[in-house]
Amino acid sequence: MDLMESAVVYATLPSLAVPHFLATTIVHAAQHTRSHLLIVLLVDLLNPDRALSHTAHWNDVQQLLTFVYVQATKVAQDMNKILMNVDVLLLGSNDRLPELPVAPESVYRVEGDTLPLPTSLLDLPTESVSRAPSPDVPPNALPSGAGPQLPSVFPVVALGGTFDHLHAGHKILLSMAAFIASTKLIVGVTSDTLLTRKAHAAVLEPLPVRVSAVHAFLALFKPGLERDIVPISDVYGPTGWDANIQALVVSKETADGARAIATHRAAHDLPALQTFTIDVISASSTNLSDADADVLKKTKMSSTYIREWIVNENQ
Repeated sequence: MDLMESAVVYATLPSLAVPHFLATTIVHAAQHTRSHLLIVLLVDLLNPDRALSHTAHWNDVQQLLTFVYVQATKVAQDMNKILMNVDVLLLGSNDRLPELPVAPESVYRVEGDTLPLPTSLLDLPTESVSRAPSPDVPPNALPSGAGPQLPSVFPVVALGGTFDHLHAGHKILLSMAAFIASTKLIVGVTSDTLLTRKAHAAVLEPLPVRVSAVHAFLALFKPGLERDIVPISDVYGPTGWDANIQALVVSKETADGARAIATHRAAHDLPALQTFTIDVISASSTNLSDADADVLKKTKMSSTYIREWIVNENQ
């Protein structure tokens, strides 16, 4: 199979529902891409004049992103392209495509999608792929704790993590935090000194590499958002002292850290944080359809899995 180094999937979505119709296109593009696959999703609801509440649609968006990332990641893993970089952008239909970090060689579209391509992609070879059948699924429900009573977005949002070999799980976490942040996103990146006991620690990326990868992804996903990416040596990071943070994004695996942060802030008279939890990247998730959840369980979106693969390849 001939592989492109870099390619783009450019697709219009009618809503924020899980885009099952896009699965065939993503799989085909991932099969024919070696290094970098960019998936650009354009949704009319995300145009500023639609005034969509980002927090009210938290659950919809994380399910959408997870579904798309899983389709591409599973193909990459099946083809042993573990280090293939997959990025998913979520734009309004009127938004301009940001400057791309890698020049794509090809464009893939869903058959029947008539939205004009941006100028930067017009001269590239373009292939249309048949729409995948869409199963009958119930409409997405609002997540608990993220209903219409909350602001649409928060000025300053924080999250933390190791972000080693930045993968789809990390990118969903970062994307969701950026999605509900209007002004600034604070990202705590675990310092090297705290990671010596990690499995296969010898192939962990150094702190500057991990920080740079987070910067690059956020610059692509939401270019206008201020980014403060800082090393952290404890569970709190800036949430331990910064009174200007309003919201915290965590995964199910780091929920204990969120509780520790809440206790710490209360003890130091800091404002409580509205906490949002990413739950669809957990292998035990039931928030996707049964078929999607089964695929998710088999798709290892973890730094440990990547480091183990690197060690085995080196041997």
